[in-house]
Amino acid sequence: MPPAHPFDDDKLREECGVFGVVGVGTASSLVALGLHALQHRGQEAGGIVTHDPDTGFHQARRMGLVRDNFTSTEMIDSLPGPIGIGHVRYSTAGSKGQTAIRDVQPFFGEFSMGGAAVAHNGNITNALELRRELIERGSIFQSSSDTECIIHLMARSMGRTIPDRMEDALRKVEGAFSIVAMTRQKLIGCRDPLGVRPLVLGQIGDGWVLASESCALDIIGAELVREVEPGEMVVCTEEGVESHFPFRRAKPRFCIFEHVYFSRPDSSVGGRSVYETREAIGRELAKESPVEADLVCPVPDSGTPAAIGYSLASGIPYAMGIIRNQYMGRTFIEPTEQIRNMGVRLKLNVNRALIRGKRVILVDDSVVRGTTSQKIKDMILDAGAAEVHFRIASPPTAWPCFYGVDTPQREKLLAATMSEDEMREHLGVDSLKFISLDGLYRAVGEAGGRNAAQPQYCDACFSGDYPVRPADMIEQGFVMKAAE
Repeated sequence: MPPAHPFDDDKLREECGVFGVVGVGTASSLVALGLHALQHRGQEAGGIVTHDPDTGFHQARRMGLVRDNFTSTEMIDSLPGPIGIGHVRYSTAGSKGQTAIRDVQPFFGEFSMGGAAVAHNGNITNALELRRELIERGSIFQSSSDTECIIHLMARSMGRTIPDRMEDALRKVEGAFSIVAMTRQKLIGCRDPLGVRPLVLGQIGDGWVLASESCALDIIGAELVREVEPGEMVVCTEEGVESHFPFRRAKPRFCIFEHVYFSRPDSSVGGRSVYETREAIGRELAKESPVEADLVCPVPDSGTPAAIGYSLASGIPYAMGIIRNQYMGRTFIEPTEQIRNMGVRLKLNVNRALIRGKRVILVDDSVVRGTTSQKIKDMILDAGAAEVHFRIASPPTAWPCFYGVDTPQREKLLAATMSEDEMREHLGVDSLKFISLDGLYRAVGEAGGRNAAQPQYCDACFSGDYPVRPADMIEQGFVMKAAE
């Protein structure tokens, strides 16, 4: 199955989005809305599970977008009940890029004390080892997803309740996880001890909501209560919320790239507006890497807040030099070879009258393989720009992520094989500058930079400093960065 945008394969793909609600009239309608707000976190597939006291558990899993699958009256009516969870997926484990319906979450299982469904955002870094052990003990797997390990571990636990069994299972899991789960009456949320992936708690009337981002609360009119803490498990019922800390406490290492790219700009992360943080990144980038130019232009849409910040700090006018076709999508046209050769032109077009004869600063969120950056540069030059300067709102991406983000192998990352100057020559631009890692930390509120934060975030894709040893990948030959 091709990615949602077959011409946009030069971005890091977010892992998944999760959403759950309990104590409302019809949970499925709210879950569908929440998943729609989280669609940016996964466009390959989605699923919803609900429970109705009279008719039991109901589930639907579909390939494609939420709007195409979960918005009809018939679909909502087929998923009754006051409690439900949902998941949007982009595959980062298992059959990467080839999602099958069997891999679509939430996963459901029947236990001795009743049924339970689980949806997972992140990546289990010891999933291969766990799967081998479970298969040797008689488990039969139905999917290629690492999340299914959690269901099997819960089934083998001797815990007396579903939350007890989940705690027991997650103590055996390594990596990054933010989980929403449900029983007949309980909505459960849990983050790994490092809090790598986000999860927030909200309230709507007398009901409770769990979501990957706060923007999913806004769409249903829920109030943000707080973030679920790293290593915390919350159990929500119509009576209220219970909190547990089943894991050994650790220094949090939240994914810093959530601030840069993954989260929606209208979300709040760590008590900070994502939009304001990205604007601060642009301001910091302008201080670190000034250049004489006529216009500051974002690469839509993720580069927009940083470009505004760069413009404000530098005094160089901000302009929409590149226009995005908002209606480019999966079903636009069959991606023939001829169409593929058009590349980003199907999605982006240059405002020629604005660009002609100008020295242009292009602000983007990241450079991964560099292929899209080259095409955009060519478009800007074809439109008559006098100079093209790239400013990147993240440090060079030189290491793959193993915590729930689809990253190319290290040798395919441009920054892993080239210096900044070599990348500039490769892309054919007049200048290329990335924000420094210290500058990024300052922009997210750590005034003393990375060392002063010790570090507070997971920045492995930039630094090679992995807070959790990626056991499965090391087994497959990945070589970690040597200790300095």
